[in-house]
Amino acid sequence: MGIFSRFTDIVNSNINAILDKAEDPEKMVRLIIQEMEDTLVEVRSASAKTLASKKEISAQIAKYEADASDWSAKAELALSKEREDLARAALQERKKSAEAAQALSQELHVVDEQISKLQEDIGQLQEKLADAKARQKTILMRQKTASSRLEVKRTLDSSKVDAAMGRFEQYERKIDDLESQVDAYDLGKKTLQDEFADLESDDKIDEELAALKAKIQQNKTAE
Repeated sequence: MGIFSRFTDIVNSNINAILDKAEDPEKMVRLIIQEMEDTLVEVRSASAKTLASKKEISAQIAKYEADASDWSAKAELALSKEREDLARAALQERKKSAEAAQALSQELHVVDEQISKLQEDIGQLQEKLADAKARQKTILMRQKTASSRLEVKRTLDSSKVDAAMGRFEQYERKIDDLESQVDAYDLGKKTLQDEFADLESDDKIDEELAALKAKIQQNKTAE
């Protein structure tokens, strides 16, 4: 009808295109839904008023048609009583009533077209509203996920991470130095394992020395 500019903009718009341009999709969806709901209330209100107007016009048409029929009956009565003057006057009144009924019938046709258009508008808006509500949760989830990922990316790309890794490597080097100092203190000192290894080595030497003495003694005896 041209009286609901906001409704026309919403119905003719592509929701995806609106969201692509929005800085805050979540907020934009809420605004779109609110705008649609407000407009839907307006269109339904206008439809209700138009339906009431149709009912009123229909009642007026019925009255004028009844009046026209009544004046026709009166014209016939006047002629039957040989009162042509009254018959003529009655026919003039019948004509006025018939013309009024015809004018209102044309107006009623316009009202019917308006009602049909309003019902079509309501249907389109309800479809758009259902589509927006269906996407609302998905859009909210996507926005939160994207925001979280962006925050992680920004953190990973920041100098704070590099600085933290630098400190981490510095601590590792300090630990390496401490371990080296501990190893230096232990250098040259025999462990318990080393002591037992020495005892085993001494036993082997004693055995070899005894075997060598026995061999020499054997050789002397043989001479």
